Amino acid sequence: MINAKAQRRRGAKINRRKFLTSSFAAGGGLLLSGKSSFPAIITSDQLRPLITCGVQSGDVTSSSAMVWSRSDRPARIIVDYAFYESFRNARRLTGPAALEPTDFTARVDLTDLPPGQQVFYRVTFQSLSDGKVLSEPATGSFRTAPETRRNVLLVWGGDVVGQGWGINPDFGGMKIFEAMRLMKPDAFIHSGDTIYADNPVEGEVRLDDGRVWRNLVSPEKSKVAETLDEYRGNHRYNLLDQNLRRFNAEVPVLAQWDDHEVRNNWYPGQVIDDPKYTVKSVDLLAARAKRAFLDYLPLRYEPRDPDRVYRGFNCSPALEVLMLDERSYRGPNTANRQTEMNSETNFLGPSQLRWLKRRLITSNATWKVIASDMPIGLVVKDGNTAFESFANGDGPALGRELELADLLRFIKHNEIRNVVWITADVHYAAAHKYDPALAQFTDFDPFWEFVAGPLNAGTFGPSVLDNTFGPQVRFTSVPTGMKPNRPPSDGLQFFGALRLDGETETLTVSLHNLAGQKIYSVDLQPES
Repeated sequence: MINAKAQRRRGAKINRRKFLTSSFAAGGGLLLSGKSSFPAIITSDQLRPLITCGVQSGDVTSSSAMVWSRSDRPARIIVDYAFYESFRNARRLTGPAALEPTDFTARVDLTDLPPGQQVFYRVTFQSLSDGKVLSEPATGSFRTAPETRRNVLLVWGGDVVGQGWGINPDFGGMKIFEAMRLMKPDAFIHSGDTIYADNPVEGEVRLDDGRVWRNLVSPEKSKVAETLDEYRGNHRYNLLDQNLRRFNAEVPVLAQWDDHEVRNNWYPGQVIDDPKYTVKSVDLLAARAKRAFLDYLPLRYEPRDPDRVYRGFNCSPALEVLMLDERSYRGPNTANRQTEMNSETNFLGPSQLRWLKRRLITSNATWKVIASDMPIGLVVKDGNTAFESFANGDGPALGRELELADLLRFIKHNEIRNVVWITADVHYAAAHKYDPALAQFTDFDPFWEFVAGPLNAGTFGPSVLDNTFGPQVRFTSVPTGMKPNRPPSDGLQFFGALRLDGETETLTVSLHNLAGQKIYSVDLQPES
């Protein structure tokens, strides 16, 4: 295979920034460079479909990637892709029609791609009324996962547009996505709370010092989401941000969901007692919310279970990411003190737990990164008597902790090495080391958990740790006693990074602030 860097040197006619930000003059044609035989079409702007939310790629493997976009009207998605920035020798895929049932979103699965290759793509939409009429194009790029030893950089985080902190143009929008983009990561793990469907935004919020935080507003973001269009509107709102759109065009996403895609602390079967909601069935709300989530994120559907969110990715021969869904299969939020596993103690649920164990025991990767949408040892309450996550306070493993204990015991007894957990959810950054010598449940090997967020939401913390699995705080990004719900303008926004050294297989985990500055880092050496 021709070296990808050499290809880019020979084929690039324009630099990366110009490629990703270039636009075509109003009324101009679809211009294709190099030897492409695709015709240029001159159209009237009034007849053209419009790309409303930019482009995204996601679920990238060593040979494939999903490419996503949205039209403003019925239209057919067309994706041209090439291994040169100049689009020399571009290939074209004509995808499905973007229609009302998907809110005019559409995706194309690019397959048979070479591993470790930079891929440049261009999306256009073709009018269904006149096949000669095309939208102006939107461009993006991604790199397929390598199959040989290579450095890999992933970033992660969660919690976007929560607690009333929306897109503030005066602040520069959601600036943390620009900080992540500048690191040029191979992929972004979105750890959940991709939207806050239960957190409307107002035009202005008065800050403690008297200044005013000014949000962009939209009808769907002005109340709690209940209808399918309101859930979709929350995703559309986030995509108004130029930082996020630019980030999406350059960095493929591996997305999972948590609670705020539906509403705070929800669980299947819940009946809502909240005057803000006219719909009281969480199952109905969750079905609409998941439809919107799947419409607006570039996930690859599992043919046997199209609603499935949990899945795994080999990001290199030495690094595998296992994405969990700790929302869809859980039991109710209770006092969480059951002494035996049953339907109430489900968190992953039996099928997902079997899948996770199978992926772990069959993995050939040196590092197994478990992307959990909730932390393990931090106590997250739901009201005064119930708990939202695994942890239920100090003491032996009880309730949902029994499922986790079973998993940790399995990892130890099957000698599965180099398992690292990453998460978000609690709106600050932290590093935790779990030590069986300091735990109440001791039948497990030591491991690390890293927390990162929020990405554009209120900052909280730090939370109380539960001693069941012996967590020790090695770092926390916020002081004890901090006033809760700090705005993004306070600078207390955080993301994490996983940097794999392709030669030594050292995994460097770092935490970064709003400006992208490293505030904590640890080098993890692989165990054999």
